[in-house]
Amino acid sequence: MDRTTVAAYERYATEYATRRTPRNQREARAFAGRVPTGRWRADLGSGPARYTGDLGRPVVAVDAAWAMLELVGDRAPAARRVQGDLEALPFRRGALAGAWANLSYQHVPRARLPLALAHLHEVLGVGAPAEITVIAGEGDGPWPDDEFPGRYFARWSSEDLANLLTGAGFDIESVAIDGDHLRARVTRLHTLPDVVGPGMRVLVCGLNPSPYAAEAGISFARPGNRFWPAAVAAGIVSAERDPWAALARHGVGLTDLVKRVSPGAAELTAAEYRAGGQRLAWLVHLLQPGAVCFVGLAGWRAAVNARATPGPQAEGFAGVPAYLSPSTSGRNAHESLASLSDHLRRAAALSRNP
Repeated sequence: MDRTTVAAYERYATEYATRRTPRNQREARAFAGRVPTGRWRADLGSGPARYTGDLGRPVVAVDAAWAMLELVGDRAPAARRVQGDLEALPFRRGALAGAWANLSYQHVPRARLPLALAHLHEVLGVGAPAEITVIAGEGDGPWPDDEFPGRYFARWSSEDLANLLTGAGFDIESVAIDGDHLRARVTRLHTLPDVVGPGMRVLVCGLNPSPYAAEAGISFARPGNRFWPAAVAAGIVSAERDPWAALARHGVGLTDLVKRVSPGAAELTAAEYRAGGQRLAWLVHLLQPGAVCFVGLAGWRAAVNARATPGPQAEGFAGVPAYLSPSTSGRNAHESLASLSDHLRRAAALSRNP
């Protein structure tokens, strides 16, 4: 989270708890009913536990400000307390059966929110519900005349929030206006989240996740797929099968044109590719990668140019250089590991970012 915001909550915790009374207890209790009995659910950005006690049990209150967590026992004595950041949730993969986040993710800078939501996807089990509320609107920065000065706010439109949640691997049940807030009710899908961030060297876009990749939590994970060996040979990553390290160490992000899992790309439709292309263009505008590399010809041909051939694409994509690489699947026997490595090397060389 934004550090100045955390510092503000440390400073004003007691005053905040006094002035901010809960207004959405009915929604919190309804959410509790969606989480299986006896399974862990989290109040993410719990503050002084305005809703923690309404979320059912067992429940863990998570907040970046320890001063807030010190107040949790007064309102939710049965809750576990964990000091943690929304951008690095301290839970193992699939540990949580539900997540409630009321006006907390709005404190994550806009360009960093896709990755924060990818972390949320990782710690939730398949089918787990989540409810996320943010401030509606446009832009970001301090709130005018904020009574708790120092806080950063990112405001989101319904369409942009839906794009974020789709990219993070969630099924969207609803995104509704609630006064000056947006409330999203979603479910964690059996798919892959975008592992992306601002200023990437290159954004790699596959067609869609396979069931094997979704289960592993790793893009291009299916045995026989040559993406990772080719990427290592090309020098754009240093370790195989680690998308988080690829982003953090090398500025290589990973996404998919279509989030629906299928055994093969042949099951996808042109309409799905086109919708995915629109979401991807939005993501590129938000994060400004140095280049986009599309792996697999079918998606680009369906969404952009039906006659395209592998190599740099003259039209680019959403204002950045674009490269079209053949599929790295083992089924694509026409391409050797050396040729695939060369394609990835050439794609990275197009990047406008160091």
